[in-house]
Amino acid sequence: MGQTLAEKILQGHTDQEITGAGQIIQCRVSMVLANDITAPLAIKSFKAMGADKVFDRDKVALVCDHFTPNKDIDSAEQVKVVREFAEAMGVTHYYECGEVGVEHALLPEKGLVGPGDVVVGADSHTCTYGGLGAFATGMGSTDIGAAMALGETWFKVPPTIRVNMTGKPGQYVGGKDYILNLIGRIGVAGALYKALEFSGEAVDNLTVEGRMTMANMAIEAGGKVGLFPVDAKTLAYTAQAGRLGDVAMTPDKDAVYERLVEIDVTSMAPQVACPHLPDNVKPVDETSGLRIHQSVIGSCTNGRIEDMREAASILKGRKVDPKVRCIILPATPTIWKQCMKEGLMEIFMDAGCIVGPPTCGPCLGGHMGILAGGERTVATTNRNFKGRMGSLESEVFLSNPWVAAASAIAGEIINPAKL
Repeated sequence: MGQTLAEKILQGHTDQEITGAGQIIQCRVSMVLANDITAPLAIKSFKAMGADKVFDRDKVALVCDHFTPNKDIDSAEQVKVVREFAEAMGVTHYYECGEVGVEHALLPEKGLVGPGDVVVGADSHTCTYGGLGAFATGMGSTDIGAAMALGETWFKVPPTIRVNMTGKPGQYVGGKDYILNLIGRIGVAGALYKALEFSGEAVDNLTVEGRMTMANMAIEAGGKVGLFPVDAKTLAYTAQAGRLGDVAMTPDKDAVYERLVEIDVTSMAPQVACPHLPDNVKPVDETSGLRIHQSVIGSCTNGRIEDMREAASILKGRKVDPKVRCIILPATPTIWKQCMKEGLMEIFMDAGCIVGPPTCGPCLGGHMGILAGGERTVATTNRNFKGRMGSLESEVFLSNPWVAAASAIAGEIINPAKL
């Protein structure tokens, strides 16, 4: 019997023979990740186990990206715990201050995650790395503490839903729209503890950054992982990041799938997820005219250079509505520098945007973009739960960078084609 991508990757990290979905296996991990919110809990569990060293100081990454630059005393204390642990354990990949970036953009950029890896992180959007062909998933901090000590963890082999995406998209439609459309179809629990495996012409034509955007939101459908085949584009991306040993990987032709979902993107409009769930998805024109107070362009979903270029293509030569706060957060220092090199920062500033440092910040209602009661935002982030970005009486609409930038200019949610 053939294997899905999930089964192939897991098979490379366990001594057990994988026979199908539902099997419990013990796996060696390639990287263990935590951030400034989740790492202190993992460290507490690590110490409670009696562990005195991490299994491999090169295979633990601690990224202080959520509440940094430290927004208050509590966040400063959190980061202090992580910093002192990293120093005591000799952790190679500790990121803070000028080197820090949003973790799920930073690790791929640095070549720390890639094809065939098994990555566990104390952050639900660890599934981003599935865009590179890694079995990457979020876990609780206790499990992460154990993984830091042991270098292994257990999984139940997930069943796989194959998502075949065909056709060619129209203007202002990309990976964010594909994944929002899928979530709208199957619901926030439609892939609960299942692997989403993407294929088809539309997927082949996506950039690697677009694939990571889609994999990032697999968890919004309840998915354990979101996986893409490893092709020439993937290998070129990871080679540029310094990984030279990666190889192509596709599922077996006789792999067994729980379900097949077919999506033709040819006539797809830009998609918007309306409050208060990521599966409340509508074409952008059905949300047009809703006044907004804030637009956020960034996050681990859409804070990469491709996203910055898309936003700049809309903002160039235009002005943000004076009643709208347009916040732009390039996801890593490297992306920040690339924005400067390409003149994107000048475009953003001339348009009246607020450009901030690499941080998760407003995505989780942390800082640098909190919503007041009655306020509405359109954001390129990944969640729009009630109170996600501030007041319980605020509203979050999710979109791609083109829509978020166009809406900032119009002062209301709008199809970029109508500017």
